[in-house]
Amino acid sequence: MAGKREENPAGSSNNLRGDVLRVLGVLKVATVEQIQQIAAPHLSYRHTGKPTPAKRKQARTASHTGALSDLRKHGLAENGGQLPGGDTLRNLTPMGLKAAARELGRPVGEMGDPARGAGRTGASHPMTVNEAVIALLRPKPVLAQLANEPADVRAAAQAAVDAPDGLGTIASYATEVALPATGTWSNPGRGGAQADIVITAPEDGVPLLFVEIDNCFESAQVLAAKIDKYMRFCQRKVKDVDGTERPMWRTRWWVPDGRHGDRPHPPLLLVFNRVGPRNPNTVIAQLAELTRRHWQGEAHDGFHMYDGKLPIVVTGMKMLKERGPAGAIFRRFGRSQNQTLLEAIGNPRREVHDARKQAEYAARERAYKEQLRRAAEQQRAEREARRPVCADCGTRFTDERWKAIEPAGWGAPRETHPHLCDDCKQRAITAERQAERQEHDQAVPEQKAGGTWLSRFRA
Repeated sequence: MAGKREENPAGSSNNLRGDVLRVLGVLKVATVEQIQQIAAPHLSYRHTGKPTPAKRKQARTASHTGALSDLRKHGLAENGGQLPGGDTLRNLTPMGLKAAARELGRPVGEMGDPARGAGRTGASHPMTVNEAVIALLRPKPVLAQLANEPADVRAAAQAAVDAPDGLGTIASYATEVALPATGTWSNPGRGGAQADIVITAPEDGVPLLFVEIDNCFESAQVLAAKIDKYMRFCQRKVKDVDGTERPMWRTRWWVPDGRHGDRPHPPLLLVFNRVGPRNPNTVIAQLAELTRRHWQGEAHDGFHMYDGKLPIVVTGMKMLKERGPAGAIFRRFGRSQNQTLLEAIGNPRREVHDARKQAEYAARERAYKEQLRRAAEQQRAEREARRPVCADCGTRFTDERWKAIEPAGWGAPRETHPHLCDDCKQRAITAERQAERQEHDQAVPEQKAGGTWLSRFRA
């Protein structure tokens, strides 16, 4: 125990340090409270009896603060400056990123660069990215960890558990991901995009989603230029390891192939955080017009086809934090109503159309099968009406007996009792044989008597 204390003076466990590495490996830079909210959300409902918010916060984050201290001792983490409110920013060192890659099960080349120096400018954008990750992830407390807390605290935690789920786990997220239009993944060239967040949560219906965060400082023209870069990346094709040319993004992420003629690019979610001077509603309207060529689908039989298009969805940070991805707070360019995230990135009208067509096809199949069934039933009835009846006992012939009396080839033996069933035929044959024996038995004495008289006559 003493040896472990010397190695980790703050007394953190391997699991706790692993949690910190995973969160920082994704977020790159974060406060200890953000780390705690993701890694141990139940702690947000503890220490409610502390006298001040600062003391409650200190108590909630104490274990993760200790884990960060131990990671810093091992050269895996470091302090990255302070936020205007006084919170210390934490980030991983290059060696820490390698350790985080092992914890997340990712190649080191996909981890990005350390976020050193982010705190020098206040880190407003990274903090908004972190808020978006938490809002989309919606970590839920483990109620068993709160069994001894007051009833009102357990009720608040229960409400969080009962609320709609978020997307995936922390391992489903990546931040600051280069999307190269030229160059390689590890050495991207000019003209590419950098996604603030990439989400891969196919188990929750989101195989691949790019997320761009805007603090309302950028114009619609600047954002349109970013979307141009996303489009260039999505359209780029390279040779995969098997020599087949396919979209570059498919060499890194798995997404279902989609329908022939309707294979859009991975969707892009724009989250507007209204802290800057620009009105997001005005920017969104302008942006939709500037990027129409990228997202507008083709009308087809009551829905739209989006082959080769980039689905663009927008929402606000405040609504995202309040309602999460299951709330009807997302507006896709080209649509007139808000939807849930899954509806917005999908094609509900196409799904309804396909379901209707499938139902119509299934109905036709059922009608055709019913028609066949009735025809077969009629054929069976007609055949039964033709089935021979035994002339003796009145029993209908079996299929085998019926077949036996059917006309056969010239060389086939003739059926001796075509009007009798098997049982009656056997009885008839038996009776005939008995009659033949009786006739034979009667004929033998007469032949013997005649032979004696003839012999006497000759004598």
